[in-house]
Amino acid sequence: MDAHDESPTLSSEAKKELYDGQPAATEVVSVHSATADYRLYKRRFVGIVGLASSSSLPVGLVLFFLQIVLNVVSGMTWPWFGPISNNMVAEFGITLDEVNWLGNVMACIYLPVSLLVPEVNRRYGIRRCCDIGAVALLISAWVRYASTPHSLSSRSAFVLLFFGQFFAAIAQPIFQVLGPKYSETWFDLQGRTTATMILSIANPIGGALGQLLSPIVGNTRQSILVLGIMSSVAAPFVFLISAAPPTPPTYSASKKAPGLLSLLRVMVNKGRPTDPTMSFRERIDFTIIFFVFGVLAAAVNVFGILTGEILQPVGYSSDSAGFMGATLILSGIIAAIITAPLFDRVFTTHLAITAKVLVPILGVAWLVFIWVVRPNNAGAVYALCAIVGIASVTMLPVGLELACEVTRNADGSSALLWFACNGLAIIFILVEGALRAGPDANPPLNMRRALIFNGTVVLTICCSIFFMRGKQTRKQLDQEKRRQPISLQTRKPAEPVGEP
Repeated sequence: MDAHDESPTLSSEAKKELYDGQPAATEVVSVHSATADYRLYKRRFVGIVGLASSSSLPVGLVLFFLQIVLNVVSGMTWPWFGPISNNMVAEFGITLDEVNWLGNVMACIYLPVSLLVPEVNRRYGIRRCCDIGAVALLISAWVRYASTPHSLSSRSAFVLLFFGQFFAAIAQPIFQVLGPKYSETWFDLQGRTTATMILSIANPIGGALGQLLSPIVGNTRQSILVLGIMSSVAAPFVFLISAAPPTPPTYSASKKAPGLLSLLRVMVNKGRPTDPTMSFRERIDFTIIFFVFGVLAAAVNVFGILTGEILQPVGYSSDSAGFMGATLILSGIIAAIITAPLFDRVFTTHLAITAKVLVPILGVAWLVFIWVVRPNNAGAVYALCAIVGIASVTMLPVGLELACEVTRNADGSSALLWFACNGLAIIFILVEGALRAGPDANPPLNMRRALIFNGTVVLTICCSIFFMRGKQTRKQLDQEKRRQPISLQTRKPAEPVGEP
């Protein structure tokens, strides 16, 4: 029998292993089918949209909110120095390439950490992963701040900034990679994409806030202090996080996380009987998703890091560069908030079609940057940033959910997609930095050749999306398990298992 077709009914011991340490929610809806008993915990979005007035919110809601807070703050760190890169050079006595390495180090450390997150989650659960992330976030904040005294040499200051970014790079992948697994754990078929959307855009929200705040909160040293304070405020929230609801909302949520090694075995057709199976076509689909997601997410991240270097040589201030970068993210956030609930409730089987529409638009838009970035063309730059933001951030949850659908491995697929994003980001930053024009160019230090490289590569990779089928196998499996409900009723929640 296929590993996916086994009964999802769990013994009390198995439930303790999968859903330990959960206080009960105030209200649940139980669905009893011929094969399983699933519970959907209500009011899980209330606090997110600011409508909650009750003091008795389920722990799932609390975790959801805290995941967002931690994700937002960890997302600020990477692009924080982008809009103020030239100011960093002037005040700290470092080079532009060294400022770029404050972003590169995050990408370098992100790679191995993102691959470790699924295994840590499989062994110890969401809460322990978040503990590690919060501690790393706190350390990073004050190691960076230690670089700000004027008495330090430029070399010493750069070393401290570098190590501060090192610890921030441990925190960021933890909160990003866990997003799809969290939505699978807490939400049913009518809420998973929306949950993934909210958690996946939390990090870009942090990036947008970082680009907005870093140039306007004072000089660079004051800017670093502000980032440290925000990190310190967010980190203690982790003590309120729990791992999962007492009873899963869907069949896929009832399965123990298979981990990254399971997915890698299946991708090379060496899967074990306990691994989620994938057809040859699904392996091709995931490979396409891997590269398309990686190059599109990398393009957005690199633009955030190099915003000042791209825009300031053609006459835009650091404030304008920050606003343009933030426009890209914020416009996308609005679009994602509107579209994700539609994917959950209206266009429930149209994730692949959406990708085939939006991805080519993005490929063309990144290419058009070559001609749009020029002096006295702010309106066109803002408009193009908005177009890229709308399509890119809408595609974030779509890409992550499609990967979960074809692999049935939420945290493993998420880890590989974010690995691709950050691996390609390192390459893009190094190549685009090398393509920067010299001081004798017109205008000096312009990034036109870098924009040509970026647009050409992105458009080429995006063309592969037309070969993807993108069948939503996980959704179909969950629907089959709940096809014949026997009763639908409101019940008191189960008693919590394990420690609160």
